[in-house]
Amino acid sequence: MGGIIICGKMCSLGTEVRLTAISVIVQAAVWLLLMRGGVNAARHMEYNTTSHPVQHQINAHLVCHTHDDVGWLKTVDQYYVGSNNSIQVAAVQYILDSVLKSLLQNCDRKFMYVEQAFFQRWWREQNHHMQSLVRRLVDRGQLEFLNGGWCMHDEASTHYVDMVDQTTLGHRYIKSQFDAVPRIGWQIDPFGHSSVQASLLSAEAGLDAVFFARADYQDIENRRKQKSMEVIWRGSKSLGATAQTFAGILHHHYDPPKGFNFEINSKDPPLQDDPELFDYNVQERVDLFVEKVLEQASQFRTNHVMLTMGEDFTYGNANTWFKQLDKLIHYVNLDGRVNVFYSSPSSYVDAKNAANVSWPLKTDDYFPHANSPHSYWTGYFASRTALKGYVRSLSGYLQAARQLEFLLGRHQSGTTQPLEEALAIAQHHDAVSGTEKQHVANDFAKRLAIGEAEAEKVVSMALLELLALQDQTDGRRTMLEGSVRGRSDSGGGGIPLLPVVCQCRLLNITYCPVTEAKILKETAIVIILYNPLAWHRTEVVRFPVTSTDVHVEDLHGIEVLSQMVPVEVEEEALREFHAEAYTGAKLHRRDPLFELVFEAQVPPLGVATYFVDHPTNPSDRASVSAMEQLDTNASASGIVDVGNDYVRVSIANDTGRLQRITELKSGLSVELKNSFLWYNGSTGNTVEEPGQASGAYIFRPNGSAALPVGGENASVKTTIVRGPIVTEIRQRFSSWVSQVMRIYRGKEHVEVEYTVGPIPIDDGLGKEAITRFSTGLASNKTFYTDSNGRDMIRRVINYRPTWDLNVTEPVAGNYYPVNSAIYLGNGNADFSILVDRALGGASLTDGELELMLHRRLLVDDRRGVGECLNETVCAGSVCRGLTVRGKLYLNLNPSGAAARWRRTEAQKLYSPLLPGFLIADSDIVGQLKASAGPLARGFSALASEDGTVHEFPCNVALMTLQGLPKRKVLLRLAHLYEVDEDAENSNCTIIDISPIVRNRQGTANVKWMHETTLTANQVKRGRRTLSWRVEGEEGGTPMTVRRGGGGEETFAKKGNKKYDFRMELCPMEIRSFEMKLKHRPLAERR
Repeated sequence: MGGIIICGKMCSLGTEVRLTAISVIVQAAVWLLLMRGGVNAARHMEYNTTSHPVQHQINAHLVCHTHDDVGWLKTVDQYYVGSNNSIQVAAVQYILDSVLKSLLQNCDRKFMYVEQAFFQRWWREQNHHMQSLVRRLVDRGQLEFLNGGWCMHDEASTHYVDMVDQTTLGHRYIKSQFDAVPRIGWQIDPFGHSSVQASLLSAEAGLDAVFFARADYQDIENRRKQKSMEVIWRGSKSLGATAQTFAGILHHHYDPPKGFNFEINSKDPPLQDDPELFDYNVQERVDLFVEKVLEQASQFRTNHVMLTMGEDFTYGNANTWFKQLDKLIHYVNLDGRVNVFYSSPSSYVDAKNAANVSWPLKTDDYFPHANSPHSYWTGYFASRTALKGYVRSLSGYLQAARQLEFLLGRHQSGTTQPLEEALAIAQHHDAVSGTEKQHVANDFAKRLAIGEAEAEKVVSMALLELLALQDQTDGRRTMLEGSVRGRSDSGGGGIPLLPVVCQCRLLNITYCPVTEAKILKETAIVIILYNPLAWHRTEVVRFPVTSTDVHVEDLHGIEVLSQMVPVEVEEEALREFHAEAYTGAKLHRRDPLFELVFEAQVPPLGVATYFVDHPTNPSDRASVSAMEQLDTNASASGIVDVGNDYVRVSIANDTGRLQRITELKSGLSVELKNSFLWYNGSTGNTVEEPGQASGAYIFRPNGSAALPVGGENASVKTTIVRGPIVTEIRQRFSSWVSQVMRIYRGKEHVEVEYTVGPIPIDDGLGKEAITRFSTGLASNKTFYTDSNGRDMIRRVINYRPTWDLNVTEPVAGNYYPVNSAIYLGNGNADFSILVDRALGGASLTDGELELMLHRRLLVDDRRGVGECLNETVCAGSVCRGLTVRGKLYLNLNPSGAAARWRRTEAQKLYSPLLPGFLIADSDIVGQLKASAGPLARGFSALASEDGTVHEFPCNVALMTLQGLPKRKVLLRLAHLYEVDEDAENSNCTIIDISPIVRNRQGTANVKWMHETTLTANQVKRGRRTLSWRVEGEEGGTPMTVRRGGGGEETFAKKGNKKYDFRMELCPMEIRSFEMKLKHRPLAERR
């Protein structure tokens, strides 16, 4: 027989040698004899595990799996190798070793695996023989990858770009190693589920279904009764049925049925089928299993049910599972009441689809989630907001670094891959969510910092090339004539020095050593600004300096309006502490510190260069800001107006507090009051649900009222700093809460930079700090939050679209994740807030919006992490509670224009200008200004051969531009608007990408190009999707949704030099393309 023995029995290349019907009858007879005590000499049993689905019987699909967190109680490395077992006994490398051995012993066995961050480590350790065996297991369907991402990402605190990136990373490895594509989403442990997960990370990613374990307890109770645990989920109204997916809530979490956990240390009894031993229990175990299957079948549609056989870090000894499951399959099928077999979620979905029944339709999301009346999992929306901010900042930074790496080629000195992998791990549902132990959070941050340092090398080299300060010639380092202040050449080989480009990644604490250095008469600070957006931008740049005797010029020697803003004493103290904490540097400053502020204009996907030096004429110095301290006392009266040509805010003289906001173009004006408050986190000392505290996962305040920071209606120390570019309103609410409201010239919004912390706990009270904005808008209990930065989801206070909500926690039960925006309106005006990181938000009263900014709690919430959420930071021997600083953008606009502001500014907030700073002497500055090269005079990747710069339409974003090995490129374009969101921008748009893929002569630089699924692991054209019947649509078809055209494979025609690179994008559509280039993009542009 032509076969390969890769299991415990002969398996042909295409089929298996199955037991014959006679052998089944014989085994049945043996079992009956055993039951009657008629045979006592037999010891060895051949268990029949060959069963498959049958009609007219309940089919139980056994899905063997392990859920392996890439960091939670232990770090990702500790989980893999099996160290630090005093916290948790878990070792992923041995799980994979054991599972693969068990699969090879029986061709019927199947196993599901998810986390590629673990699997790829294990794969690299295997020899070629083992890798070959694993490939066969994958080919045979015994080993199947679910999700296929680097991790099982969170769905509340993640940005859609990061969700796509981490999934793409895992899919890329699976495709290259196994030529396989995952079919099923497996989000079994995240604590709520977003609409974007359904539309983008399931349907658009090429997956046929998604399964998860957690949903609100009231929702689940209702769905069990209605047999609607499984639905057709249309998460995007813009994409409609074109991006729908089959979605299911698992019956018993992601665990086995109660009583059937076969882990080595499980207390559940094994199936003991040797009659010569005590505790023989075959019929008892069969009866219980059948009971569990029938119970589940009564709550699900069709005659197919899925049973998850696994838990966290199970199968360390896979034999204990598979040996018991072999027996269970054998004896249950002999019993005959139900049919049970090894299966997979993909087989289960195929069976559901083949049943051709109608399914309920779901169009909202699964937030918020509670597992009991007083256990709302809404606290983690704002747990570890400093880490959330770091992740979001590096997400935008990675996209910019990838663009530069693509445009200028890869350098040996650095790569973006470590940051890509660190960010991918950070999307894990116990990472960016903030629900890990503190030492694990530190580990995530450390990996991000290492990745950031590597990516900084890429960016620095790219900025130098774009400045024409460095050429690559046989590995030699050359630069323009002259000297540049830089690092010493430790090699001593006479190689000219590379200039140092400092990126000053701690500007959020006003720290940048290169710009704070004293500027000598013959030197200047060179500022290189890269714009990662495909739109032209005019943005304000600010950084610390120590002298007011400076001015700013552009590359053409034209003076640029600039302003000096003095730094507060409290700010200097904060930066000194945190500079030492994060860099080890001890600051002993005597000179006054200022921030230099100026407006920069940067082309799309391009670079602009500016210079800071001493002015020849003292009158050309940067404008010094005027400062005004408000006299906040009871006798003061009136208001102070602060604004520009677009927006104005009014401050009360007697309290120093915000009173009103006015949009000047339309004349809209509404009351706007702002306060900082804190909820006292419950310690669980309650009559109802005693022991349930507020913690890393759970938000449970002691009562519905939040307590004001600094006292009720207390005056706020307020200082106004005015200048030609920015006016600041500096407010100090208490020793641990302050904010600066900034109104920049030409901007429609108010930027709010808040600083919260260290949260005091001397009183023994855990605190959850919020900022609240109260408007006069009648919002009818309705507000909107974004879904991972994409679709906006309608929220109604104390309401759920799919069941009648029993309100038990009026505050926590109305909190939702906010990744990008939250707003409310009255039909005429919208008040909107943009955020720079994931937070929790709510509207508890008409016209009010609140955001949770920081949490410090003293009791664990009993969800497994085993620690209270009490973050600290140390500088030397001094440790304090963590301080969090972030930004909000506030805007008032007519309802018809508000979406345009939200979508545009959200992109700018996610992808800020990327600055580089270096100190150069006058010779270098002169040569830069005199250079005629396109790289020195404002390079743009969107410039055509005649020099014209073609920016993208305002409703389209360049989501991804990433160079891959072998001159391949991944390009993604994203439409930013939903249907009916904006009169002009909610339409299909044509975008021309030819400037990116042509050389200077206008010749296409592309060998071939394919449109792919979202994660670039399948060619999209011709891909078949499952068709589902939906309740209420049996007599017709769902509303037609238009999808973009163009981008077909006609690009591959040889000899055709007039390629058409115009792409069409329709609302909320993301289109992905993989290209093969002839040479790196700038090879012929130098």
